[in-house]
Amino acid sequence: MARLFAERGVNGTVVVESLDGGQRFVHNDARAARRFAVASTFKIFNTLIALEEHAIAGKDAVLKWDGQVREFPDWNRDQTLESAFRVSCVWCFQDLARKVGGEKYRMYLRQAGYGELREPFDETTFWLDGSLQISALEQVAFLKKVYRQTLPFSAASYETLRQIMLVERTPRFTLRAKTGWAARMTPQTGWYVGYVETAADVWFFATNLDVGAEADLPLRQQLTRGVLMQKGIIPSL
Repeated sequence: MARLFAERGVNGTVVVESLDGGQRFVHNDARAARRFAVASTFKIFNTLIALEEHAIAGKDAVLKWDGQVREFPDWNRDQTLESAFRVSCVWCFQDLARKVGGEKYRMYLRQAGYGELREPFDETTFWLDGSLQISALEQVAFLKKVYRQTLPFSAASYETLRQIMLVERTPRFTLRAKTGWAARMTPQTGWYVGYVETAADVWFFATNLDVGAEADLPLRQQLTRGVLMQKGIIPSL
């Protein structure tokens, strides 16, 4: 794993762990335990919260665009929860956050043991501005709770999240994941977190790395997939 990061000149970490915890692979143990701004990886948890709190009805419910032109063209239209998750639409999840409210977020974060929330915080930016931070190890632990459905959410909420997290399905594996980009931090942090279901096991992963420029962002997925291939979890290209 270290070679994959070194070849690309990347400072980062990756954690890959089997469902039962019997196997764990870590590159850069110290960084794996260090907390970084969660960025859009929080959309995994935020989706469950928004559904449970009836801030939105389901994956096909529409979030109306306010007409304000934002930096990413994909954001400048009406969205569904599913499309908002896929294009990582910040204004969509900020609208949902206003409906949920800060007190509910405190409660859910505490119940899940999800990272560290620094007070005071803004309910519409706390996952973007560094108020909420989490480590790669904690991301994996959280994803296991989501997969096992041990957090206080309905079966319907879990199923909706499972559907919208889908990235790739092949005869050999199914990949569900979310990217994140903490662009307000110095250095910026890129995330890729999720899990891979195979016939033999379920593997959870969390990758984060220093991002020097937007052109570096594809490395989040490339390095993760490289590690998953190296460990034989997904087939080599």
